[in-house]
Amino acid sequence: MSARALPFALALVAMALVPLVSTSPFYVNLTSQVAIAAIGALGLNVLVGHAGLNSLGFAVFPGLAAYLVAWLSTVGGFDPVPAGLLALAGTLLVSAGFALVALRTTGLGFVMITMALCQIVWGAAYRWTSVTGGDNGLSGIARPGAGLGLERPEVFLWLCLCVLALALLQLGRFFDSPLGVALRGSRDQPRRMNAVGYDVWRIRFVAWMLAAAWGAAAGLLYAWYHQFVSPHMMAVTASAEVLLMVVAGGAGTLAGPLVGAALVVLLKNLASIWIERWVMLLGFTFVVIVLVVPDGIVPGLGRLKGALKRMRPASGPTISKLVPREGADG
Repeated sequence: MSARALPFALALVAMALVPLVSTSPFYVNLTSQVAIAAIGALGLNVLVGHAGLNSLGFAVFPGLAAYLVAWLSTVGGFDPVPAGLLALAGTLLVSAGFALVALRTTGLGFVMITMALCQIVWGAAYRWTSVTGGDNGLSGIARPGAGLGLERPEVFLWLCLCVLALALLQLGRFFDSPLGVALRGSRDQPRRMNAVGYDVWRIRFVAWMLAAAWGAAAGLLYAWYHQFVSPHMMAVTASAEVLLMVVAGGAGTLAGPLVGAALVVLLKNLASIWIERWVMLLGFTFVVIVLVVPDGIVPGLGRLKGALKRMRPASGPTISKLVPREGADG
């Protein structure tokens, strides 16, 4: 195992051991929420950190997948696994159509278009009550794997961690691949990349679809975890929350979305127990992160580690330098 992969492996093992050290299902379920949020944040990180496309409509990907699997399972009568596969395919198909609109612009225009697309889907989910249940949502979503014990919190947690490990492995290889390098080049110098023969639009389209795929995976796990979906999961606040995870942890890094997801989910669930206005605490935490480590927690810790290494005292002179050589002048 490489030194780069070791911290991720240790983190996944630590999360997998939570059911063995905790007697309460609350912390097991909380760890599942962190894993699901991390998968979604990893997907958004492809756009924000590597493509340079800040989106306020990312929640449309998990939202579409969650509603599709919910409708196919509860109304369509499909088994959970076929319903999940169809939901993934349907989400990717709709996302490809959205890409034709959103990728026409960059910068602020991209932010506004993605937010508008997300609001369109949110409005449809809210108003199309005969299909989506409206504000009441859809409930009774069955989990897959009959006989595998996925109704137990610890088993479902291990499923989420397997998907998270797959996301880390696939995205890590993608970022190191020539296509990943070309994506970052398109982010930094799009005109030069076009000039030397790269199709920047197609590269960004691949990034968009990759983000949609992992966002849809997070949406499936969300629907199976809660066994309920509502329009709330596609609101602008949901997209902003995932963006907060990426920015707080460190956009463009593989570990950043994991750290950001853990921070936001833990603050939401633990701080709200003790503090009534926990949203203010979340906002204050984000302000502190922006002021202290503007590029995120993980890059900030990396700089701190480098600074500590530079502060170490230089090694003293060796014995061979102190003892004069034979025949040397005294």
